[in-house]
Amino acid sequence: MAKPRRTSKKRGPAPLADKGDHYLRLMAQGMSNSPACREVGINRRTGTRWRYGRKDVDRTGRERVYAPITEERHRDRTSDRFLAEDERFVIADLLPSGNSLRAITREPGRSPATISREVRRDSDPRTGRYHPFQAQRRAAVRRARSKEGTIRRDPELKEFIQQRRDRRWSPEQICQALRTAFPDEPELHLAHETVYQAVHLPHRGSLERTPGLLRSGRPARRRRRRPDERATRFIDPGTLLNHARGNSTTFE
Repeated sequence: MAKPRRTSKKRGPAPLADKGDHYLRLMAQGMSNSPACREVGINRRTGTRWRYGRKDVDRTGRERVYAPITEERHRDRTSDRFLAEDERFVIADLLPSGNSLRAITREPGRSPATISREVRRDSDPRTGRYHPFQAQRRAAVRRARSKEGTIRRDPELKEFIQQRRDRRWSPEQICQALRTAFPDEPELHLAHETVYQAVHLPHRGSLERTPGLLRSGRPARRRRRRPDERATRFIDPGTLLNHARGNSTTFE
């Protein structure tokens, strides 16, 4: 007897991204939770979860914490290196109007490359639309993955660094090239120690560790555990370097 044919289930409704964006705007205008929920068309409990976050426990007993989708307006931004929530709302407002990326950058004061990467990375893969509510949550999740490493999270940045590593560039030269190539994108301005760690700690940067590419010719960095092996970092306080005259004067 033939088994009954299983019908595929249709996908559920799309995420409440538009309603979430509308809810955030009303909250920013000072509206309380209940009136905002009525105007948006959501349950009051949903609005409370969006505003204060929630905790869920799955079948295995593992607790998951969902951060609130809103942020206190008086709270300082995480860093000027990252797009703020209000900047993402500006992008969402101007994109549907047919504005170019260069025109969109004028209001938030960001570089076109930063806006382009934000839209490409955080737009809905199914609809192609950009939702600031979803983009803000994705950005928060990415920042929480601190152990993954900056280079590993950005394929374009990784390729830029790997190409120059293959040409035997030092980490200092690579970092200087990043500042020259992307002067308006401080999030791509790395410290040379970040590049070193990406080479020697695969889980941080996943760069190819090609033998013999270190400037010293060694396959790995040399450990300096003893104090007498470490480079001097400070000048003797009794010595005053006179850079103008090119000599040094010692005070007894």
